[in-house]
Amino acid sequence: MTIYIKSMSLARTSSLHVEGPPHVPSVTSSCVHGTSSTSLVYSTIGQCLQAAARRWPDREAVVFPQEGVRKTFAQFQEDVDKTAAGLFALGLNRGDRLGVWGPNTYEWILYQYATAKAGIIMVSVNPAYQLNELEYTMRKVKCNAVVCPTRFKTQEFCQMLREICPEINTAASGRIQSSRLPDLRMVIVTDSRQPGMLHVEDVLQAGESSHHKQLQDLQSKLSFDDPINIQFTSGTTGSPKGATLSHHNIINNGEPLFLSPSVRLCLPVPLYHCFGSVLGGMCLATHGITLVFPSAGFNSRANLQAIQDERCNFLYGTPTMFIDMLSQPDLQQFDLSSVEAGIMAGSPCPPEIMRKLKVDLNIQEMTVAYGTTETSPVTFLGFPSDREELKINTIGCIMDHTEAKVVDPSTEEMVPLGESGELLIRGYCVMLGYWDDLKKTSEVISPSRWYKTGDIASLNSLGYCRIEGRIKDLIIRGGENIYPAEIEQFLHTHPKVQDAQIAHFKIPHYVMFVNSFPLTVSGKIKKNNLREEIEKKLDMKQKV
Repeated sequence: MTIYIKSMSLARTSSLHVEGPPHVPSVTSSCVHGTSSTSLVYSTIGQCLQAAARRWPDREAVVFPQEGVRKTFAQFQEDVDKTAAGLFALGLNRGDRLGVWGPNTYEWILYQYATAKAGIIMVSVNPAYQLNELEYTMRKVKCNAVVCPTRFKTQEFCQMLREICPEINTAASGRIQSSRLPDLRMVIVTDSRQPGMLHVEDVLQAGESSHHKQLQDLQSKLSFDDPINIQFTSGTTGSPKGATLSHHNIINNGEPLFLSPSVRLCLPVPLYHCFGSVLGGMCLATHGITLVFPSAGFNSRANLQAIQDERCNFLYGTPTMFIDMLSQPDLQQFDLSSVEAGIMAGSPCPPEIMRKLKVDLNIQEMTVAYGTTETSPVTFLGFPSDREELKINTIGCIMDHTEAKVVDPSTEEMVPLGESGELLIRGYCVMLGYWDDLKKTSEVISPSRWYKTGDIASLNSLGYCRIEGRIKDLIIRGGENIYPAEIEQFLHTHPKVQDAQIAHFKIPHYVMFVNSFPLTVSGKIKKNNLREEIEKKLDMKQKV
């Protein structure tokens, strides 16, 4: 198998046996541009899938071992067309919004492609959302339909919808009229049939020849610049914002990976997140790879079993996921010899974990990626053959067709090479904007289309980027800037480090131990809430 990963100023191609990255001209300023000999893709998602189905009709496209679902590209394409036509038959139209709310199931990726082909904007709804978050997001985007399971683990999806929309109980299927969600017309259930709700089979069977013709005629009218996906940010500092992405955004973000069609990708990361739906889901159509979904929710044993049984040779995950897989007591009993490479994203990886991945999971070439929901998501990517120090301390180099610069947050002037400042991104990957929120959009996207990431970063002479923290987390002590990420990385080294030192002004004045952290629904620490709680405790102690 050969895996190609393209990025940086030279159309970077890397296989699993490269000696190292090609020579890269020295960077002289805090600004980099990922030039390429390959053009951007100017197609819609539906057109990309159609091309893949023609080229590899009998190849497996998706595998869900626990559901017993296996679909070739031809079969998947057929399901997509039937579902898209069925949505037309049930009254949805181009530009309507359909929320997909649930874990990683076949229906999730099916509706991702079916909505795109129908010109319907899919809203990725976090499966951990509770009533308040669910109602807020659905009202914000004026959701017309929702696809969800009856329940998953402790989440009672249908019951929560009934609490917000009690009218469902007495409504005819597909004809909901809700006072709290006036735009919602239908709920489509993926498992057991429910009163007042449609079933996915109803949608598959609803389309007639006229609806299939409507779907076919629409393809020449859709634009790759059309909005097609709304991804809500985690909202650590306020209400979630709906990052609106186009076909062009997300097709091209997966394109530079240049995965070969022989890749069988084990995909345990959630589809509601960009990492799963773009770097995973879109690569099915753009590269002809096979996607293997080990389980509906993250399960380390299911991952290991899927790698063994399906002979997966590529693996995605966050550091936390990989750490959990490595901690399985019977890890050595699984045959993981098929695994060759992977991509890690989400947060910095402790050095000892990177080393264990090679030995215990057989991942010889792990690539580190960085991005944000607002940039579709990936903007920096490492080389598979980067030395360990670069994989641990940097996020790699700029992606193709993308620009980045580091500026002083207060003046927005570019800082000298090597100095820290806010990381800004520009290119095809920058979102169209936050849905129905011009004010918030203008706060993060400049008139010249630079997106402000809010991350403090620096660039070195080879173009590698290092993330040092978040602007909002900056601590100023005695006139010195302190980024919590530095301290966190230092603490990560315990207990195996033999010798370490930290500047005296970075030593915390207070150290407090807590049983748990306040988290967002996507698992990020609410540092503003944590700060407020600690300040209250310190204030009480000082008064005593």
